[in-house]
Amino acid sequence: MTFSETVDFSTPIREADLDYIDKVLHKYGNDDSILDTCELDGFLTALVSGPEMIPPSRWFSALWGGPGNEPEWESEEEMERFIALLFQLMNSNAMVLTEDPEAFEALFHEANKEGEPSFTFPGEWCFGYMRAVDLGQWPSLPAELDTQLQAIALHGREEHFDHLGTLTDTEHQHSITQIEPAARALHRHWLQQRAPELSTNSGPHRAEPKTGRNDPCPCGSGKKFKRCCLH
Repeated sequence: MTFSETVDFSTPIREADLDYIDKVLHKYGNDDSILDTCELDGFLTALVSGPEMIPPSRWFSALWGGPGNEPEWESEEEMERFIALLFQLMNSNAMVLTEDPEAFEALFHEANKEGEPSFTFPGEWCFGYMRAVDLGQWPSLPAELDTQLQAIALHGREEHFDHLGTLTDTEHQHSITQIEPAARALHRHWLQQRAPELSTNSGPHRAEPKTGRNDPCPCGSGKKFKRCCLH
């Protein structure tokens, strides 16, 4: 039995599996790729929240910084486990946002020193979200929804760093509290705009991560899997 056959893609991902994803991202990452699970979570959240579903062949390549940057996997098992966990995280987010949006929680970095309050750092998550927005070339939004997107972009675009530096601690904390409601509102908006069956059939968008040796490689290179990422 392969790893992907043991995964329930509708269940929340385990902490140990997030750690594994993080290690793989660091192992094969580069200056242009997604480098941690927080950024990945934001990226996948926007993918399931946008105006159209982007094919895995496009977003999997973009995750690594574009064509030519895909990993040279140590083994088929390593690649299969990583891809299976990607889809589990992606589908879990889609299910929560669709069926119980108030329960959705973004995977932000949290840090604290002993005896002091914890601090939330949403930047990586927001950068990942905006990376997927750019990949999907989101069209213009109504003013109210654009305000929601800007609540995420405030922490996810370098151009806003100077403005963030002028905020008081209270204002900065308030801006962080706006991110998750914005993600919920944007998902709800685009879900309503997509095909009617997506609005009435609220299950997550599942995708089979298992790739056969002679299938097109999921990295989007156009080569067969056995001639590309499996080698």
